[in-house]
Amino acid sequence: MNERLDEVSRPGRGRLYAAIGVGVVAVLAGGWYMSHRGQKAAPDAAAQAATAKAPEAGMDGNTTPPLVSVVVPSLGEVAGTVAVTGQIAAINDMPIGVDGAAARISEVLVEPGDFVRKGQVLARLNPITAQSQLDTAVASLDELRAAAGVAQAEYARAQRAPDAFSVEEAERRRVAAISAAARAKSAEAQLEGARDLFARSTVVAPTDGIVLTRTAEVGQVAVPGSSVLFHLARNAAIELRASVAEQDMPRLKVGQRVAVRLDGLAQAFTGKVWQLGAVIDPATRQGSVRVALPANEHNLRPGAYARADISTGMSPGMLLPQTAVLSDPAGNYVLVVGDGDKVERRDVHVVSARDAGMLVNGGLGGNERVVAIAGAFLRVGEQVQVAAPAVAAAPPTGASAAKSAVKAVL
Repeated sequence: MNERLDEVSRPGRGRLYAAIGVGVVAVLAGGWYMSHRGQKAAPDAAAQAATAKAPEAGMDGNTTPPLVSVVVPSLGEVAGTVAVTGQIAAINDMPIGVDGAAARISEVLVEPGDFVRKGQVLARLNPITAQSQLDTAVASLDELRAAAGVAQAEYARAQRAPDAFSVEEAERRRVAAISAAARAKSAEAQLEGARDLFARSTVVAPTDGIVLTRTAEVGQVAVPGSSVLFHLARNAAIELRASVAEQDMPRLKVGQRVAVRLDGLAQAFTGKVWQLGAVIDPATRQGSVRVALPANEHNLRPGAYARADISTGMSPGMLLPQTAVLSDPAGNYVLVVGDGDKVERRDVHVVSARDAGMLVNGGLGGNERVVAIAGAFLRVGEQVQVAAPAVAAAPPTGASAAKSAVKAVL
């Protein structure tokens, strides 16, 4: 009996051992798979972590401060100027027309730009009407003079022979002589008027000057009081009429020298302030200035646009490049590089603007490193790198200092 049981249980134990073996193999395979998967996932996690940290490293790693160009201005005596613009004009623009009878123009003798003398004939009118009136006045005067002579002779005979004429006849002859003499004097006055009218048939220059414009044409009917035939610059005097900002008017005085420039000409013309406007335009807040110019310069044509710098004397200050001076609602200011190469703001007082730069006379001591270009892109307190500064000398005029400083920046 025990032997049968042993025989029957052997196959069952084999199957049991087989099942246990399969389980062990499965466990070992699962462990290998999990270990292999873990090794492959570790690098992916590390890459993701590195990728996640990469942007943070990139944002924090750019620590190089911006490079800026600076200029060190020099404080000294600078020639002050006021820049103005305006037009060239004649100081006295004289319109010339006809002051006699209406007549047709028969001849024009001058052209614009001609220099004329006082009394020179500019144009002639058709003299037929004036000539006929003159001839009539001459004939009338001769007739009345003859009549006055006869009346005077008759009165003289009455005086020589008082007994031959009654008192009434003598008185009549006396009155007739007086009336005839009066009519002759009236004819003389009419003759003078006719001669004056005939003289006005020629248009003459009332003074020395330059002909600015001419509207007179042969065949045109010139009417007194309405026809302007010529415009004449009296004594050829030319000036610049310019507008000036209200705040600059107190700096101007009669007699100041002025450098006037025209577009297209490198030459500057020297003038002198001869009149300042008495009022300020309430709409534009500007005054006016008139600058006398040389009369013998043919390039100074009335109507031309001109720019001028009026010299107002020497004043303490410094010149900065125009790109260095900024402004905001608080006023004008510059950015300077202070201790630790950090940006600082300095409020400044700008006196005037000119070709060489901005004239500043307040807010700077003269040894600051002023940011010359692109200061609007910097922040106060920001640290920067400074390029080699350009130190400008302070000449008496200050102009060469500004030019050297600007060249160094550019």
